[in-house]
Amino acid sequence: MDNHVKVALIASLDKFAEVSGTDSVKLEESLVEVFSKDLGFLEKVAEFDEVFDEFPAFDELREVFFDLLMINFFANDIKKLEEDYLESDEWADIEEETIERGTELLNLLLYINECHDERISPELGDFLKEFLLVEEDEFQDEFHIYEDLISNQQLVESSIEDICGHAGMIEISEEMEELFVPFMVFFHQPKSSIQVIKELEEYSANKEFDIAVYTLIANFNLN
Repeated sequence: MDNHVKVALIASLDKFAEVSGTDSVKLEESLVEVFSKDLGFLEKVAEFDEVFDEFPAFDELREVFFDLLMINFFANDIKKLEEDYLESDEWADIEEETIERGTELLNLLLYINECHDERISPELGDFLKEFLLVEEDEFQDEFHIYEDLISNQQLVESSIEDICGHAGMIEISEEMEELFVPFMVFFHQPKSSIQVIKELEEYSANKEFDIAVYTLIANFNLN
């Protein structure tokens, strides 16, 4: 299992459990076991879903953790496969079968990996323009998905209170509705701190989820 993924997974579950008053220890152990298994991707997905089915209190994290499962595959599992596996018919079939799974968090985690490779700090403008290419004509789907981040980039320079308050006042695309706050807060403060968590707990309308996803991103960003 990739270490960045493991750190992010455990930190995120711990925070979700802490804020919601639930126990995450068994879920953590089960997920780490699944992520670490030497299985095909779809077999891992099946076991992953079985684990989440056993812990319904954590179900709202299922799809963002699916993104982590995907990142773990790219970072770790793929080393055991053919060099051009991602161009194979088998992978194309897997992509087709899982097309409805996961969230836009996958793009942010891939971007953070690229930042690590290039030794640069994540920035919202760079993520939108250089990674997602939202200004290019052929990437207008991304523009529409991320339009709320694009038009509200100034919030990154404001405060967590403003970010949470603004999220409650605007119509956000379906793909970004739940992720708007954790994405914005990450680019506002890429390094997690007690103060950030405290402010999210105070101002977020969906504090358990927002804190868990922000914690996941911030810990995945740790070098």
